[in-house]
Amino acid sequence: MSSERSVGMTLLTMTQGSLMTQLLHVAAKLGIADVLSDGPKSSDELAQAVGAHPRNLFRVLRALASLGVFTENDEGNFALTPLAEPLRTGVPGSLRGVAILRGEEWYWRASGQLMHTVRTGEVAFNHVHGMEFNEYLTANAEAGDTYNGAMTFAGGQATAAVLAVHRFAGIETIVDVGGGYGRFMAAILQAYPRMHGILFDLPSVVEGARRFLVTEGVDDRCELMAGDFLQSVPSGGDLYILQRVLNTLDEDHAAVILTNCRRAMAHHGRLVVVSPIIQPGNDPSVDKLVDMSLMTLFDGLVRTEAEYRALFSAAGFHLTSVIPTSVHELNIIEGVPV
Repeated sequence: MSSERSVGMTLLTMTQGSLMTQLLHVAAKLGIADVLSDGPKSSDELAQAVGAHPRNLFRVLRALASLGVFTENDEGNFALTPLAEPLRTGVPGSLRGVAILRGEEWYWRASGQLMHTVRTGEVAFNHVHGMEFNEYLTANAEAGDTYNGAMTFAGGQATAAVLAVHRFAGIETIVDVGGGYGRFMAAILQAYPRMHGILFDLPSVVEGARRFLVTEGVDDRCELMAGDFLQSVPSGGDLYILQRVLNTLDEDHAAVILTNCRRAMAHHGRLVVVSPIIQPGNDPSVDKLVDMSLMTLFDGLVRTEAEYRALFSAAGFHLTSVIPTSVHELNIIEGVPV
Protein backbone atom coordinates (compact mmCIF):
# COMPACT_ATOMS: atom_id res chain seq x y z
CA MET A 1 0.00 0.00 0.00
CA SER A 2 2.79 2.44 0.89
CA SER A 3 4.45 1.79 -2.48
CA GLU A 4 1.17 2.44 -4.29
CA ARG A 5 0.71 5.65 -2.30
CA SER A 6 4.24 6.78 -3.18
CA VAL A 7 3.63 6.18 -6.89
CA GLY A 8 0.32 8.00 -6.69
CA MET A 9 1.81 10.99 -4.89
CA THR A 10 4.62 11.19 -7.45
CA LEU A 11 2.13 11.25 -10.30
CA LEU A 12 -0.09 13.74 -8.45
CA THR A 13 2.88 16.07 -7.99
CA MET A 14 3.68 15.80 -11.70
CA THR A 15 0.15 16.95 -12.56
CA GLN A 16 0.88 20.21 -10.72
CA GLY A 17 3.85 21.10 -12.91
CA SER A 18 2.14 24.11 -14.48
CA LEU A 19 1.41 25.51 -11.01
CA MET A 20 5.08 25.13 -10.05
CA THR A 21 6.00 27.09 -13.14
CA GLN A 22 3.70 29.90 -12.05
CA LEU A 23 5.13 29.92 -8.51
CA LEU A 24 8.65 30.32 -9.88
CA HIS A 25 7.43 32.95 -12.34
CA VAL A 26 5.90 35.07 -9.57
CA ALA A 27 9.03 34.87 -7.42
CA ALA A 28 11.30 35.66 -10.38
CA LYS A 29 9.25 38.53 -11.78
CA LEU A 30 8.88 40.16 -8.36
CA GLY A 31 12.62 39.79 -7.78
CA ILE A 32 12.22 38.02 -4.44
CA ALA A 33 15.66 36.38 -4.59
CA ASP A 34 17.32 39.74 -5.21
CA VAL A 35 15.58 41.28 -2.19
CA LEU A 36 16.70 38.34 -0.02
CA SER A 37 20.32 38.58 -1.15
CA ASP A 38 21.24 40.62 1.95
CA GLY A 39 19.52 38.30 4.44
CA PRO A 40 16.20 36.78 5.61
CA LYS A 41 13.01 38.84 5.58
CA SER A 42 9.39 38.38 6.54
CA SER A 43 6.69 38.11 3.93
CA ASP A 44 5.40 41.53 5.07
CA GLU A 45 8.82 43.09 4.43
CA LEU A 46 9.07 41.36 1.09
CA ALA A 47 5.56 42.41 0.08
CA GLN A 48 6.35 46.04 0.87
CA ALA A 49 9.62 45.84 -1.07
CA VAL A 50 8.14 44.33 -4.24
CA GLY A 51 4.58 45.68 -4.17
CA ALA A 52 2.56 42.56 -3.40
CA HIS A 53 -0.30 41.38 -1.18
CA PRO A 54 1.37 40.23 2.08
CA ARG A 55 -0.79 37.21 2.87
CA ASN A 56 -0.88 35.88 -0.68
CA LEU A 57 2.84 36.40 -1.13
CA PHE A 58 3.41 34.47 2.11
CA ARG A 59 1.42 31.53 0.74
CA VAL A 60 3.40 31.54 -2.50
CA LEU A 61 6.71 31.59 -0.62
CA ARG A 62 5.53 28.86 1.74
CA ALA A 63 4.68 26.67 -1.25
CA LEU A 64 8.07 27.36 -2.83
CA ALA A 65 9.82 26.60 0.45
CA SER A 66 8.13 23.20 0.46
CA LEU A 67 9.85 22.59 -2.90
CA GLY A 68 13.26 23.67 -1.59
CA VAL A 69 13.11 27.09 -3.27
CA PHE A 70 13.59 29.48 -0.30
CA THR A 71 13.29 28.35 3.31
CA GLU A 72 11.10 29.60 6.17
CA ASN A 73 12.72 29.79 9.61
CA ASP A 74 11.08 29.56 13.04
CA GLU A 75 10.55 33.33 13.15
CA GLY A 76 8.55 33.20 9.91
CA ASN A 77 11.27 34.86 7.84
CA PHE A 78 12.22 33.59 4.40
CA ALA A 79 15.78 33.12 3.14
CA LEU A 80 17.61 31.95 0.06
CA THR A 81 18.51 28.31 -0.56
CA PRO A 82 20.92 26.90 -3.15
CA LEU A 83 17.90 26.20 -5.34
CA ALA A 84 16.79 29.85 -5.06
CA GLU A 85 20.19 31.36 -5.89
CA PRO A 86 19.76 31.07 -9.71
CA LEU A 87 16.64 33.25 -9.40
CA ARG A 88 18.90 36.20 -8.60
CA THR A 89 19.73 38.71 -11.33
CA GLY A 90 23.14 38.57 -12.93
CA VAL A 91 24.66 35.72 -10.91
CA PRO A 92 26.56 33.03 -12.86
CA GLY A 93 24.01 30.59 -14.27
CA SER A 94 21.09 32.90 -13.52
CA LEU A 95 17.75 31.44 -14.57
CA ARG A 96 15.63 34.38 -13.53
CA GLY A 97 14.91 35.32 -17.14
CA VAL A 98 13.92 31.76 -18.00
CA ALA A 99 11.58 31.55 -15.00
CA ILE A 100 9.94 34.82 -16.02
CA LEU A 101 9.56 33.73 -19.64
CA ARG A 102 8.04 30.33 -18.96
CA GLY A 103 5.37 31.82 -16.74
CA GLU A 104 4.32 34.59 -19.13
CA GLU A 105 0.73 34.12 -20.27
CA TRP A 106 1.51 34.59 -23.97
CA TYR A 107 4.21 31.90 -23.72
CA TRP A 108 2.53 29.15 -21.71
CA ARG A 109 -0.74 29.27 -23.61
CA ALA A 110 0.94 27.30 -26.39
CA SER A 111 1.71 24.45 -23.96
CA GLY A 112 -1.96 24.41 -23.04
CA GLN A 113 -2.71 23.51 -26.65
CA LEU A 114 -0.37 20.50 -26.83
CA MET A 115 -3.37 18.31 -27.60
CA HIS A 116 -4.13 20.43 -30.67
CA THR A 117 -0.59 19.91 -31.96
CA VAL A 118 -0.67 16.17 -31.28
CA ARG A 119 -4.00 15.72 -33.04
CA THR A 120 -3.50 18.02 -36.02
CA GLY A 121 0.26 18.45 -36.49
CA GLU A 122 -0.24 22.22 -36.42
CA VAL A 123 1.96 24.51 -34.31
CA ALA A 124 0.09 25.33 -31.11
CA PHE A 125 1.56 28.84 -30.80
CA ASN A 126 0.31 29.76 -34.28
CA HIS A 127 -3.11 28.33 -33.42
CA VAL A 128 -3.33 30.39 -30.21
CA HIS A 129 -1.92 33.70 -31.45
CA GLY A 130 -2.67 33.65 -35.17
CA MET A 131 0.97 34.23 -36.11
CA GLU A 132 4.36 32.54 -35.88
CA PHE A 133 6.59 32.92 -32.84
CA ASN A 134 9.12 35.33 -34.37
CA GLU A 135 6.33 37.43 -35.85
CA TYR A 136 4.81 37.72 -32.39
CA LEU A 137 8.11 38.83 -30.84
CA THR A 138 8.54 41.46 -33.56
CA ALA A 139 5.02 42.77 -33.02
CA ASN A 140 5.28 42.73 -29.21
CA ALA A 141 8.45 44.43 -28.05
CA GLU A 142 8.03 43.51 -24.37
CA ALA A 143 7.65 39.83 -25.24
CA GLY A 144 10.70 40.06 -27.50
CA ASP A 145 12.79 41.59 -24.72
CA THR A 146 11.61 38.91 -22.28
CA TYR A 147 12.48 36.09 -24.66
CA ASN A 148 15.86 37.42 -25.72
CA GLY A 149 16.75 38.29 -22.15
CA ALA A 150 15.94 34.74 -21.08
CA MET A 151 18.04 33.31 -23.87
CA THR A 152 20.93 35.59 -22.94
CA PHE A 153 20.96 34.40 -19.33
CA ALA A 154 20.28 30.77 -20.25
CA GLY A 155 23.17 30.78 -22.70
CA GLY A 156 25.78 31.76 -20.13
CA GLN A 157 26.42 28.26 -18.83
CA ALA A 158 26.41 26.81 -22.35
CA THR A 159 28.88 29.44 -23.56
CA ALA A 160 31.37 28.63 -20.81
CA ALA A 161 30.99 24.91 -21.50
CA VAL A 162 31.68 25.36 -25.23
CA LEU A 163 34.74 27.54 -24.71
CA ALA A 164 36.13 24.99 -22.26
CA VAL A 165 36.29 22.21 -24.85
CA HIS A 166 36.43 23.90 -28.27
CA ARG A 167 39.31 25.94 -29.64
CA PHE A 168 38.62 28.75 -32.10
CA ALA A 169 42.29 29.55 -32.72
CA GLY A 170 43.15 30.43 -36.33
CA ILE A 171 39.69 31.76 -37.14
CA GLU A 172 39.78 35.31 -38.51
CA THR A 173 36.04 35.88 -38.96
CA ILE A 174 33.26 34.06 -37.14
CA VAL A 175 29.61 34.49 -38.11
CA ASP A 176 27.06 33.87 -35.36
CA VAL A 177 23.82 33.09 -37.19
CA GLY A 178 20.78 33.87 -35.06
CA GLY A 179 23.14 35.20 -32.39
CA GLY A 180 20.50 36.93 -30.26
CA TYR A 181 21.81 39.62 -27.94
CA GLY A 182 25.39 38.45 -28.45
CA ARG A 183 26.43 36.71 -25.23
CA PHE A 184 28.09 33.85 -27.11
CA MET A 185 29.79 36.16 -29.59
CA ALA A 186 31.06 38.46 -26.84
CA ALA A 187 32.58 35.56 -24.92
CA ILE A 188 34.39 34.26 -28.01
CA LEU A 189 35.76 37.68 -28.94
CA GLN A 190 36.93 38.26 -25.37
CA ALA A 191 38.76 34.93 -25.44
CA TYR A 192 40.31 35.60 -28.88
CA PRO A 193 41.36 39.28 -29.10
CA ARG A 194 42.45 39.07 -32.76
CA MET A 195 39.18 37.63 -34.03
CA HIS A 196 36.51 39.59 -35.90
CA GLY A 197 32.83 38.73 -35.50
CA ILE A 198 29.62 39.15 -37.46
CA LEU A 199 26.40 38.78 -35.49
CA PHE A 200 23.38 38.14 -37.69
CA ASP A 201 19.78 38.19 -36.47
CA LEU A 202 16.40 39.80 -36.99
CA PRO A 203 16.23 43.62 -37.06
CA SER A 204 14.22 43.61 -33.82
CA VAL A 205 17.05 41.78 -32.05
CA VAL A 206 20.09 43.56 -33.42
CA GLU A 207 19.63 46.80 -31.47
CA GLY A 208 19.59 44.90 -28.19
CA ALA A 209 22.74 43.09 -29.29
CA ARG A 210 24.41 46.42 -30.03
CA ARG A 211 23.85 47.60 -26.45
CA PHE A 212 25.08 44.32 -24.97
CA LEU A 213 28.26 44.19 -27.06
CA VAL A 214 29.11 47.74 -26.00
CA THR A 215 28.81 46.79 -22.34
CA GLU A 216 31.08 43.78 -22.99
CA GLY A 217 33.69 45.96 -24.70
CA VAL A 218 33.80 44.06 -28.01
CA ASP A 219 31.58 46.22 -30.21
CA ASP A 220 34.60 47.49 -32.15
CA ARG A 221 35.33 43.94 -33.38
CA CYS A 222 31.80 42.80 -34.09
CA GLU A 223 29.74 43.85 -37.09
CA LEU A 224 25.99 43.68 -36.66
CA MET A 225 23.86 42.63 -39.61
CA ALA A 226 20.09 42.26 -39.73
CA GLY A 227 18.14 39.93 -41.98
CA ASP A 228 16.32 36.63 -42.38
CA PHE A 229 18.57 33.57 -42.27
CA LEU A 230 16.02 31.64 -44.31
CA GLN A 231 16.79 34.01 -47.18
CA SER A 232 20.57 34.43 -46.85
CA VAL A 233 23.39 34.84 -44.34
CA PRO A 234 26.50 37.10 -44.42
CA SER A 235 29.24 35.81 -46.71
CA GLY A 236 32.96 35.27 -46.23
CA GLY A 237 33.14 33.83 -42.73
CA ASP A 238 35.73 31.24 -41.80
CA LEU A 239 33.42 29.65 -39.25
CA TYR A 240 29.64 29.75 -39.05
CA ILE A 241 28.13 28.97 -35.68
CA LEU A 242 24.52 28.28 -34.78
CA GLN A 243 23.68 27.94 -31.11
CA ARG A 244 20.31 26.23 -30.52
CA VAL A 245 18.95 27.88 -33.69
CA LEU A 246 18.23 24.65 -35.56
CA ASN A 247 16.12 23.39 -32.66
CA THR A 248 13.50 25.99 -33.54
CA LEU A 249 13.15 24.77 -37.13
CA ASP A 250 11.62 21.75 -38.83
CA GLU A 251 13.73 19.63 -41.19
CA ASP A 252 12.98 21.63 -44.34
CA HIS A 253 13.75 25.03 -42.82
CA ALA A 254 16.80 23.73 -40.95
CA ALA A 255 18.17 22.42 -44.25
CA VAL A 256 17.59 25.84 -45.84
CA ILE A 257 19.58 27.73 -43.21
CA LEU A 258 22.47 25.23 -43.39
CA THR A 259 22.45 25.44 -47.19
CA ASN A 260 22.63 29.23 -46.91
CA CYS A 261 25.63 28.87 -44.60
CA ARG A 262 27.26 26.48 -47.07
CA ARG A 263 26.84 28.95 -49.92
CA ALA A 264 28.11 31.92 -47.89
CA MET A 265 31.21 30.49 -46.25
CA ALA A 266 34.74 30.59 -47.56
CA HIS A 267 36.03 27.45 -49.31
CA HIS A 268 37.96 26.46 -46.20
CA GLY A 269 35.03 27.27 -43.91
CA ARG A 270 33.67 25.23 -41.06
CA LEU A 271 30.27 24.82 -39.45
CA VAL A 272 29.66 24.51 -35.71
CA VAL A 273 26.23 23.73 -34.31
CA VAL A 274 25.78 23.95 -30.54
CA SER A 275 22.79 21.86 -29.58
CA PRO A 276 21.50 19.19 -27.27
CA ILE A 277 21.28 15.71 -28.76
CA ILE A 278 18.57 13.28 -27.74
CA GLN A 279 20.06 10.05 -26.44
CA PRO A 280 18.37 6.65 -26.77
CA GLY A 281 16.81 4.95 -23.75
CA ASN A 282 14.47 5.97 -20.94
CA ASP A 283 16.81 7.89 -18.66
CA PRO A 284 15.50 11.23 -17.33
CA SER A 285 16.10 13.94 -19.92
CA VAL A 286 15.35 17.64 -19.61
CA ASP A 287 15.75 17.94 -23.36
CA LYS A 288 12.95 15.47 -24.04
CA LEU A 289 10.71 17.95 -22.21
CA VAL A 290 12.30 20.89 -24.05
CA ASP A 291 11.42 19.00 -27.23
CA MET A 292 7.74 19.34 -26.29
CA SER A 293 8.09 23.12 -25.94
CA LEU A 294 9.82 23.33 -29.30
CA MET A 295 7.03 21.32 -30.89
CA THR A 296 4.31 23.65 -29.59
CA LEU A 297 6.19 26.92 -30.14
CA PHE A 298 7.96 26.51 -33.48
CA ASP A 299 7.38 23.05 -34.93
CA GLY A 300 11.01 22.59 -33.89
CA LEU A 301 12.70 19.61 -32.27
CA VAL A 302 15.72 18.31 -30.40
CA ARG A 303 17.43 15.91 -32.80
CA THR A 304 19.31 12.65 -32.45
CA GLU A 305 22.86 12.31 -33.79
CA ALA A 306 21.55 10.31 -36.76
CA GLU A 307 19.11 13.11 -37.59
CA TYR A 308 21.94 15.65 -37.51
CA ARG A 309 24.07 13.54 -39.83
CA ALA A 310 21.23 13.37 -42.33
CA LEU A 311 20.56 17.11 -42.03
CA PHE A 312 24.21 18.02 -42.58
CA SER A 313 24.41 15.76 -45.61
CA ALA A 314 21.27 17.28 -47.17
CA ALA A 315 22.83 20.77 -46.87
CA GLY A 316 26.22 19.86 -48.36
CA PHE A 317 28.20 19.22 -45.18
CA HIS A 318 30.04 16.22 -43.77
CA LEU A 319 29.58 15.86 -40.03
CA THR A 320 33.12 15.41 -38.69
CA SER A 321 32.72 15.26 -34.92
CA VAL A 322 30.32 15.43 -32.00
CA ILE A 323 31.98 16.83 -28.87
CA PRO A 324 30.11 16.59 -25.57
CA THR A 325 30.32 19.45 -23.06
CA SER A 326 29.97 19.64 -19.31
CA VAL A 327 26.35 20.73 -19.74
CA HIS A 328 24.20 17.63 -19.82
CA GLU A 329 23.27 16.59 -23.37
CA LEU A 330 24.72 19.79 -24.91
CA ASN A 331 27.10 19.02 -27.76
CA ILE A 332 29.34 20.75 -30.28
CA ILE A 333 28.53 19.33 -33.70
CA GLU A 334 31.16 20.15 -36.34
CA GLY A 335 30.98 19.90 -40.09
CA VAL A 336 32.92 20.82 -43.21
CA PRO A 337 31.76 21.45 -46.79
CA VAL A 338 31.59 18.36 -48.94
